[in-house]
Amino acid sequence: MKTWKKILIGVGILLLLSVIVGTTVYQSGKNVVTVQTAKTQREDLASVVSGSGEIKPKTYVNIGANAFGKITHLYVKEGDHVRKGQLLAQLENVQSSADVNANEASVQAAETDAVAADAALKTAEADLRRAQADYDRNKLDWERAQGLFKDGLIAKSDFDMRRNAWATAEAGLGQAQARVAQAKAQKDSADKHVAQNRATLVRFNDVLQKASYSAPFDGVITNLPVRQGETVVMGIQNSPGSTLMTLADMSVITAEVKIDETDIVNVRLGQSADVTIDAMPKKVFRGTVSQIGDNAIVRSTGIATSQETSSSEEAKDFKVVVTLNDAPTDLRPGLSTTAKITTASRSNVLSIPIQALSVRTKAQLAQEHSNSGSVHAAAPAPKEAASNGKGEKEEIQGVFVIRNKKAEFVPVTTGITGTSDIEVVNGLKEGDEIITGSYKVLRTLRSGSSVKIDNSVPKKEEEET
Repeated sequence: MKTWKKILIGVGILLLLSVIVGTTVYQSGKNVVTVQTAKTQREDLASVVSGSGEIKPKTYVNIGANAFGKITHLYVKEGDHVRKGQLLAQLENVQSSADVNANEASVQAAETDAVAADAALKTAEADLRRAQADYDRNKLDWERAQGLFKDGLIAKSDFDMRRNAWATAEAGLGQAQARVAQAKAQKDSADKHVAQNRATLVRFNDVLQKASYSAPFDGVITNLPVRQGETVVMGIQNSPGSTLMTLADMSVITAEVKIDETDIVNVRLGQSADVTIDAMPKKVFRGTVSQIGDNAIVRSTGIATSQETSSSEEAKDFKVVVTLNDAPTDLRPGLSTTAKITTASRSNVLSIPIQALSVRTKAQLAQEHSNSGSVHAAAPAPKEAASNGKGEKEEIQGVFVIRNKKAEFVPVTTGITGTSDIEVVNGLKEGDEIITGSYKVLRTLRSGSSVKIDNSVPKKEEEET
């Protein structure tokens, strides 16, 4: 055989072997999935919920108009520190002052009438005592005259005179009693007039006092929307009155934030929080949860659900108040803030990245293990699953663990969730290599699939995928 024929035959054999080897490698690599992995490790975890809101003083009051009138004096300006009882503003009070003066005079006149009525009562009582004495004396004379006249010792004229004297004394006694009753009624009426005028004076004094506004506690004037000379009105039904100013006690500062309804169940009084303020981006303030709202607030309208006439399925929030421990003195009400509340913490717990968690139904796991010829303890047999529709759809949470270069689905029980990791209570041990990505692979990965580890993919590229 010629040399060139031998060379051609050798080249053909080599090409055939190359095709066979390439085909074998290609077929074996078709079912291999490229994944990214991480190992379980122990670390300290903290579960945090966050909410945004604004800075507010714990104690503040909007001082509103209690009367109609023009502001004649404003004794403070915005930002002033005031003491309890300090005069803040004065409305015109000419009419109310005149009403008070007039009613003070009425009270004095009524008191004078009461004194006169008391004197008249005492005079009537003295007359009654005198009439009673005359009645008793004339009654005795009449009784003696009856005996003497019967014995014939006095004349008929003397007998009649004594009888008339007794009748006159009896009439005088009745008249005196009537005068006493009349004097008592006049005294009661005079006392009632005094009480009535004093009550009217109290009312006008109250109207007069409502023209003056004093500080109910020590604080800072944080808002002053009116000017001297403006006319203010008090509120009526469905119409709020004029607000003169806002007084805030800045000694205790809070962050009032809104927490999502899915997170509020984990928030408790006394939990610690980190508060950041947009105006002070490089500072973190420590605080404590001091109040948790009971009413849900509709996120789109800001109205509490208890005030709505119809039910709403919109997203809802709950108000949470965080009291700052060491608030700076230059904070102002209304500053935008964010609070991160630590709802739970664990030390030295087994954790995995959150993205490693996957969910499979019992039916899926049963089918996968049936196809691979193995049995999984957490999944029912295919016949059992088929006989129970609910069992087929029951979801199992777990992760894929690398064992013998294959992915094995392992159910896990989780605990608290941190920023990027989650606690594993049972199902894994420290050092287990688990599949963390990509997201597309985790969605379609089957238990028992062959995998190839490639952790060189950048996280940003993985997230984009």
